[in-house]
Amino acid sequence: MAIPKHQHFVTTTRGLDRNIPPMRLYEKAKKFGIWNPTDIDLTQDKADWLKLTEDEQDIILRLTALFQAGEEAVTLDLLPLIMTIASEGRLEEELFLTTFLFEEGKHTDFFRRFLDEVVGNTGEDLSHYHTANYRALFYEALPEALDRLRVDSSPEAQIQAAVTYNMIVEGVMAETGYHAYFTTLRENDLMPGTMRGVELLKQDESRHIAYGIFLISRLVAEYPHLWDTAETTMNLLMMPAAGIIQEIFDLYDPVPFGLKVDDFMTYAMMQFQKRMARIEKARGASLDDVYKTTQTAIDEDDA
Repeated sequence: MAIPKHQHFVTTTRGLDRNIPPMRLYEKAKKFGIWNPTDIDLTQDKADWLKLTEDEQDIILRLTALFQAGEEAVTLDLLPLIMTIASEGRLEEELFLTTFLFEEGKHTDFFRRFLDEVVGNTGEDLSHYHTANYRALFYEALPEALDRLRVDSSPEAQIQAAVTYNMIVEGVMAETGYHAYFTTLRENDLMPGTMRGVELLKQDESRHIAYGIFLISRLVAEYPHLWDTAETTMNLLMMPAAGIIQEIFDLYDPVPFGLKVDDFMTYAMMQFQKRMARIEKARGASLDDVYKTTQTAIDEDDA
């Protein structure tokens, strides 16, 4: 007879610790994360789209093509992280991570609705919008870091995966992308349905980033020498991230909507430095300090 895989179950032994950061994030996900892309009205968005100039349409389509593939990429690549956390018996963290996969899939659904119903894209290949730096990050670095966890679930591999996914892809690239949507659409009173979807996406991603900061900080507190791994990975991946932004602006003259590359580079670097500072605080900190700091940040965020 085979040896039983499970020796006990958390919920019938110690129970769930509802006060730790992942469970507090799980509660927020259940409250704020239940929204349906199908329910968002894109009627006005279609009318607004038809009024835009060719370059205005192109830069929004480019931005959406980057988001669309990015959301699909994280949906495809996320499972090894969930499996790693589950294998360590961290049930509270795994419960929250189940919402990641649901939400990333929902984001993929939302941007495809935009392409289908607003742009009227009926199967045109948009991968020509994926530049060399974009491919380096989303086609190579992201899947490599997450897939590594299938064979190497070490703390170092977990940090590399979380930095790539949560800190760079979400914390720098996605948040800079939201800034682009807000600058082009909200400030010009355009596409209210798209803006509503982006606002809801941003709420979801803020929880993902909070967990990523918690995970990396927990690991750095336990293994202080791994701060070097976090710092090196952040610095290495910031190069293609900045390159993606620069490549976009280099393609337009003038840049639609009066967008300025310096604004977006500054914004991206601000996000980068903010996350680096949060993680660095874990060096020499106790696990209790990491839990308290993370919990304070979660409580101050209303999404």
